[in-house]
Amino acid sequence: MNGETVQMIMTLVGGLALFIFGMNFMSDGLQKAAGDKMRSILALLTKNPVLGVVAGALVTAVLQSSSATTVMVIGFVSAGLMKLPQAISIILGANIGTTITAQLIAFNIGDYAWAFVAVGFILYFFMKKKEFISYIGQTTFGFGVLFVGINIMGDTMEPLASSQVFVDLMMQVQDIPVLGVLLGTCMTVIVQSSSATIAVFQNLASTAGPDGITSIIGLQGALPILFGDNIGTTITAVLASIGASVTAKRTAAAHVIFNLTGTLLFVWFIPYYAKFIQYISPQGAEVDVISRQIANAHLGFNLFNTIWFIPLIGVLVKVVTKIIPGKELDKLPADPVYLDYNVLEQPFAAIHLATKELVRLGRMSFDMIVSAQKAFIGNDSDAVKKVMETEDTVDELQGKILNYLSAMVSREKTTEEQGAEISGLMHVAADIEHVGDHCKNIAEFADAKIKNSYEFSEEAYSEIYSCFDLAKKMAEDSISSLENDDLERAKGVRIMETEMDTREKELRAHHMERLTQKKCSPEFTVIYTDVIHDIEKIGDYCNNIADAVIENHKVE
Repeated sequence: MNGETVQMIMTLVGGLALFIFGMNFMSDGLQKAAGDKMRSILALLTKNPVLGVVAGALVTAVLQSSSATTVMVIGFVSAGLMKLPQAISIILGANIGTTITAQLIAFNIGDYAWAFVAVGFILYFFMKKKEFISYIGQTTFGFGVLFVGINIMGDTMEPLASSQVFVDLMMQVQDIPVLGVLLGTCMTVIVQSSSATIAVFQNLASTAGPDGITSIIGLQGALPILFGDNIGTTITAVLASIGASVTAKRTAAAHVIFNLTGTLLFVWFIPYYAKFIQYISPQGAEVDVISRQIANAHLGFNLFNTIWFIPLIGVLVKVVTKIIPGKELDKLPADPVYLDYNVLEQPFAAIHLATKELVRLGRMSFDMIVSAQKAFIGNDSDAVKKVMETEDTVDELQGKILNYLSAMVSREKTTEEQGAEISGLMHVAADIEHVGDHCKNIAEFADAKIKNSYEFSEEAYSEIYSCFDLAKKMAEDSISSLENDDLERAKGVRIMETEMDTREKELRAHHMERLTQKKCSPEFTVIYTDVIHDIEKIGDYCNNIADAVIENHKVE
């Protein structure tokens, strides 16, 4: 291998690296600029299969990667947030959304690449205080770098037109489509981006052959490679499903089957499909229009596959269930249900999953309040034991949630608002754990009361019972406000917190009156006041959770 060949390969790889960097940087900017709008799209993702195709296409258009969308969907499926039919519909939409990159590349704006880089740089680096403008700058800068990479690849490929070996190879791809399919599949598996490999071949196809007019590869030669790209892009989902739930594995299998079936169908009609694409695309010299033809072919391929697969989603579900049999393995209570580290690259989705896990943790703490009440009021030894066991589970799960949130913070893709929200969720995790601690304290008092046969007056029991009921209402509403981002319910918890503080003071005064009237034994005073204080502290931590919801709305 001579020096010129090595230089050409290195330049080509460098151009590809710039393209991938630009595409990822642009995607990050789009995500940050979209902000909470991504949450709205996320809501569509988990609603029903009908909206799945549209939502999948929208998310992929922002993420600039069908693989990223599919990985996110697999995380949602593993968490039980969506069923397999919904997941498949979203993947269908993701295949349509990913075609936008090829459409952008087909616009002949390479001559303005450095202008985009310059403008984007100015907005991104000099407008940091105005976040939205900075994100627009990041998107523009990434867009420009993307086209700089394309220009470098295009210039590097020009000498290939004079290489007889390469020309002969392209002729074989045209004559034996399966070679093109294998080539496209292997390239995408290596690069881990179908958009990148399609961009390479759009540039390659735009290179004139020996006659200086026709493409070095031609549309018929590019189509098999294009089909192979669609197969290769499924490898990311397959890798993400390793170690995931059975349903997640079925989701990845559905992605493979969908893209593979489309290729097997289209590969028999390449000449006819090429003529159709040429008919609907702009006319002109082949080297001038073939990039647009490839982009249209990519869109048509995925659009057609989606349309005819939508009625067959039920059949596809049965097929993948047959291919991958089995049931979901039972998880231990302290094992996270919603957390998925594969989704961390999409902060809006990772925050959604972390919030779901925190709600689950909150439900555990709520159950501890119920059990603590049974233990103390009803002298229930089994309830005491349940509180102690659940407290260990809460502590362990809280640690795993904090690790997940910390891993999210360490990524550079979070916005300032998202960083503030993650910080708030960390505090919520601590507050929920503290609720469990105070339930444990009450259970320990209940255990001592049972063992020593302590009994309070009916009036004292009634007061403690009413405090427990208020604490349960606060816990239920604070967890619900976190789950549904319910501002009004969170404000209601604040009102109840004031009532809880007032009630604690009143009950302490009532107890002193009973002591004066000799209705209660003095030795029970410490237990009574400590239990009332523990319940009041539970209310405080519920109020903190509600405050986190309210503060998040202020940031928005």
